[in-house]
Amino acid sequence: MPAPFTSPAAAAADLEEIIRLAVETLRQAPEPAWDAKAGSLDWTCWETAEHLADDLFAYAVQLGLTTPPLDVDVPFVVESRRPGGPANAVHADRAAGVTGLMQVLQASGALLAAMVRTAPPHARAHHGFGPADASASAAMGLTETLVHVHDLATGLGLAWDPPAGVCARVLARLFPDAPRDTAPWPTLLWATGRAELPGRPQLTRWRWHNAQP
Repeated sequence: MPAPFTSPAAAAADLEEIIRLAVETLRQAPEPAWDAKAGSLDWTCWETAEHLADDLFAYAVQLGLTTPPLDVDVPFVVESRRPGGPANAVHADRAAGVTGLMQVLQASGALLAAMVRTAPPHARAHHGFGPADASASAAMGLTETLVHVHDLATGLGLAWDPPAGVCARVLARLFPDAPRDTAPWPTLLWATGRAELPGRPQLTRWRWHNAQP
């Protein structure tokens, strides 16, 4: 298992690479397919992509907060567009189509990558799983992107097989209790409640750990 990340800049580079691969993959799906359910989620693929963009945006702005209190969510207005849909601060204009949705996703990812690169060493972003430094913030964004693109690819009928090295670095940074003798991508799916591993049933509850290793 490799070291988590060599630096915040390296973590940001991983995030940029995965966002690029995600956009390249997802843009292949035709417009009508985006109303299908995203894997095992109760959200449509469109809603799930918006949720992912919203996660990336939220992690970026939390990392930039310096005015107390620092142990709260930055109070952007969040709303769901339908009962049972995700509550987001970020929504894509449906009239802009899949191209616009991918621009929203890419822009949110770029914002987080930039914040990770420029955050001072003492910066900590509030999160329910513990305060996150720059590397943890990048790893959170990577986790959200890797697994939600898996959800989306399942719903859209696309292939998604992200780089093993990135998955291994995310596991090393956020999932200290995950097995180290299994392939990184299936292990990350297991650690996030999306798959079984040999001898290990699918998790019904899971979390990551932001504490600096």
